[in-house]
Amino acid sequence: MELADLIGLRPLPGAGLLLTLTRRCPLACAHCSTASTMRGEEPDSGRLLRFVASFTDDNRPDVVMLTGGEPLLLPELAQRLASRAREAGSRTALLSGMFFARQRRIPARIMGAITAVDHFSASLDVHHEREVPRSDVFQAVRRILDSGVTASFHITGSGPDDPYLAEVTDEVRHVFGDQVPMLVTEVRPMGRAAAWAARPRPPVDPDRVLPCSAAAWPVVAFDGTVVACCNQDVVDRRPVPDHLRLGHIAEDDWRAVRQRVLSSPVLRMVRVAGPVRMKARYGRERTTAPCQGYCGTCRSLGDEPAVIEAVSRVASGPVGELLDREAARVQVQDGPVALVRRHGSAPYADLVVSAERSPERGSSEGDVRCAGKHLGGRIAR
Repeated sequence: MELADLIGLRPLPGAGLLLTLTRRCPLACAHCSTASTMRGEEPDSGRLLRFVASFTDDNRPDVVMLTGGEPLLLPELAQRLASRAREAGSRTALLSGMFFARQRRIPARIMGAITAVDHFSASLDVHHEREVPRSDVFQAVRRILDSGVTASFHITGSGPDDPYLAEVTDEVRHVFGDQVPMLVTEVRPMGRAAAWAARPRPPVDPDRVLPCSAAAWPVVAFDGTVVACCNQDVVDRRPVPDHLRLGHIAEDDWRAVRQRVLSSPVLRMVRVAGPVRMKARYGRERTTAPCQGYCGTCRSLGDEPAVIEAVSRVASGPVGELLDREAARVQVQDGPVALVRRHGSAPYADLVVSAERSPERGSSEGDVRCAGKHLGGRIAR
């Protein structure tokens, strides 16, 4: 499974699942969105396994993203989850901070977990490099590629003009050629970065339709709560707003969670129009949301009963289902590069597609766009 396949599925409701194995991590990266330490909490492993075991051949996510914290602190659990997901036909991807690469070898337990998944992604940025040398990360990724597992880099910078991004992406291409695609994003003011990465939120045009693909895939959070969004504030804060809570793995199986994702009128309209447009259209006061921003407006929708009531009328039933399906179809048709251009670092968006699949290098754009039909993004931590 290539990175473009994974990103290509991101707008499709219920096509993927983000599964948090642990909040623990042995690294102390200054930008960590989860503020992970070795004392972090984690869901009950038995409940995680039972939840994945509830997948069936005809009702399962196309892809499961194993993340954390550092999921490879629990390599046997990661391997068992990948195996159970595969039994139902789901593919798996795993994102790691590469702590193990400092040993200049990959321990057998960790290699077993890596070779059990369908795609492996390594985090790389200036903060990770203070913890794990780049050369060690490259050496480990080379061994992973040699094992037959497809791999990618998740690279984070301070902004599109960050010289680190230009330097590191050039080196990845120099070392790996066109073999390893890259998802390039920018540091968000979350977790440890909240104290130093904050920047003014630009006004959001209330007349602009901005569909939210982040509300398409359920996320199993650190306490086993299942939420509708990978935004860290939604994952971390309790209580979860009612319209963003999908259940708990102690009580609900995949079928129940997926049904709530697909049938919720509020989530449908978040995916179709975006929360700011919803609030401007149905709320008591027109707003450009300069303080709350896009995601803050979404989290506060429960405080707007007029919005919830209106959206429930508009987006319930077959009409809402049709709108939701069409919004997803358009985003999948636009392809993974367009999605990363919006949510990641725009100047580097084309790196998400490997050379042999890039339309500029001989294959058709349609090949990339159609990947979402079959395969499996936060697109990371």
